[in-house]
Amino acid sequence: MTLRREYLAANQGKRAPMPGFVLLVRARGDADPAKRIGITVSKKVGNAVVRNRMKRRFRMLARDVLPEHGLAGADHVLIGRHSGIERPYADLVRELAKACAKVRR
Repeated sequence: MTLRREYLAANQGKRAPMPGFVLLVRARGDADPAKRIGITVSKKVGNAVVRNRMKRRFRMLARDVLPEHGLAGADHVLIGRHSGIERPYADLVRELAKACAKVRR
């Protein structure tokens, strides 16, 4: 996702807060079954080095978890939280799978 309006539209979808991030999911309603991902980390989380490292971890997390647990035809937005950078990667994987299951209900 690259456009601001897509992020704003995803904000109207379902929300699953977790300790390391917040997952927003909104079904697009078009015929495309692709799972799109958006990542945002604000300046409140840390400096540019910390934010970029968190975004890299979130991109890898999305590649590992969303093909299996994500919703088809939906936009997924990961919003980084301050504690997300120090969490072990295995915990983030479990939390994203749990958040996807929570949104699916």
